[in-house]
Amino acid sequence: MAILPVIKMDNPVLHQKAKKVKNIDSSIQKLINDMIDTMYEIDGVGLAAPQVGVPLQVVVFQLPEDEEVTVLINPEMVKGSEDSDMMDEGCLSLPGYRGEVKRLKSVTVKGRNRQGKMIRIKGEGLLAQVLQHEIDHINGVVFVDHLESPDDLIKIEDEEEGEGSI
Repeated sequence: MAILPVIKMDNPVLHQKAKKVKNIDSSIQKLINDMIDTMYEIDGVGLAAPQVGVPLQVVVFQLPEDEEVTVLINPEMVKGSEDSDMMDEGCLSLPGYRGEVKRLKSVTVKGRNRQGKMIRIKGEGLLAQVLQHEIDHINGVVFVDHLESPDDLIKIEDEEEGEGSI
């Protein structure tokens, strides 16, 4: 297991669509393990493979109340509510900054777990926000792309590196 460097906003990998995973082999399992270790090390809520410089559709996340990490391979949103909210959001690829982002209140996502089994996840609130944020990453979209103006980005002085960021 290894701690991977999280790339920053100016890296082109974050702004391109990630490739689908064709085979869930030992290299993908190692990537998943390293992503989980990295997410824990920097105290994040979620992490997408492009954030560690790997342009593949792999995401991991763990909400504060979850006992285990959720792994999604090739995730896609299949349903979203018509209602949305402005939500405070940060990103591990832009530490120390936050912004208000419009997110759907509830979503349904499908993808494969690390064993390759197709799963569906329905989420509201923070779970819906995390799912949307991570799927954005694999589609080359970062949370600042949702801001109306760069002036809407807020610098947080006292925030630890990943604390509460997705």
